[in-house]
Amino acid sequence: MKKHNFSAGPCILPQEVLQKASEAVLNFNDDNLSLIEISHRSKSFVEVMEKARSLALELLGLENKGYKAVFLQGGASLEFLMVAYNLLHKKAAYLNTGTWANNAIKEAKAFGEVLEVGSSKDNHFNYIPKGYTIPEDADYFHCTSNNTIVGTQMKAFPETKVSIVCDMSSDIFSRQLDFEKFDLIYAGAQKNMGPAGTTLVIIKEEILGKVEREIPTMLDYQVHIAKESMANTPSVFAVYVSMLTMQWLKDLGGIKFIEEVNNKKAALLYAEIDRNSLFTGIVAKEDRSTMNATFTLTDVSLKETFDTMWSAAGINGLNGHRSVGGYRASMYNALPLYSVQVLVDIMQELEAKK
Repeated sequence: MKKHNFSAGPCILPQEVLQKASEAVLNFNDDNLSLIEISHRSKSFVEVMEKARSLALELLGLENKGYKAVFLQGGASLEFLMVAYNLLHKKAAYLNTGTWANNAIKEAKAFGEVLEVGSSKDNHFNYIPKGYTIPEDADYFHCTSNNTIVGTQMKAFPETKVSIVCDMSSDIFSRQLDFEKFDLIYAGAQKNMGPAGTTLVIIKEEILGKVEREIPTMLDYQVHIAKESMANTPSVFAVYVSMLTMQWLKDLGGIKFIEEVNNKKAALLYAEIDRNSLFTGIVAKEDRSTMNATFTLTDVSLKETFDTMWSAAGINGLNGHRSVGGYRASMYNALPLYSVQVLVDIMQELEAKK
């Protein structure tokens, strides 16, 4: 029986996607060749790449609006560098909401002035900064929509004439937003879209080509757009599984449908965290992530008992990040509501024993 997978990443994937992917590894398109053996230039894989890029734009409602989708490598961590390489001319504004935002700031400082317009570092990043000002002469504003480690999520994005760049690695495709507000979106696949190994980047083409520096070929977004994600050999398997996952989401009803499911999962778990005397949430309630719920025991002496109970129930990946501690339940798109109910039942059982 498959475990209830609350792992923060690599993420849980839909069972039907795993089935199709496993079949493709053995025999792709009935060609008697494995997906991971075929040429990335073959007609079969070119069609996969084209479909993956098309689905990404379709799901976000960005078709025919001046955006391009590319699949790159190096994870979101390489995008910290690529964003600044391609966009930072003089200065950029960054919102610091945790580890990954901080890493993005570090990379950007090599290319120009970086203004940290807001930060929640003062309280261990357990809230989203509000009321910050973005300078009108900034080249772009960078934010991280969801803090996977601590469990915060931006519920609103600033109104600004400055280009908005957003790292959506851990909540891409999970909720409806006005995606036209963003000029560049990037997301490592392994949090909510597919296996590790590829990164989706959505770019509004008109923002490119404005820096004077020479950009290395493999770090130039314009090169990857022109080569249709084939400037080098792409991560064939990761792109294929991401394509399958996006198709699965489209068939379910798209982002509108999955947002309703995600809200139900989050509401169920957070209600129990708030009701149960043995647990307490880590972050500010108004900034709680729908994807990553973090919480702790009010009585640490119960840790061994609780850990044994959830492990015996077939729950996986519940331990919190080492920098935060406690517990973290990652409720990505493919996690069924039933899995959250199993966790809630264990929490209630622990309370009853107490």
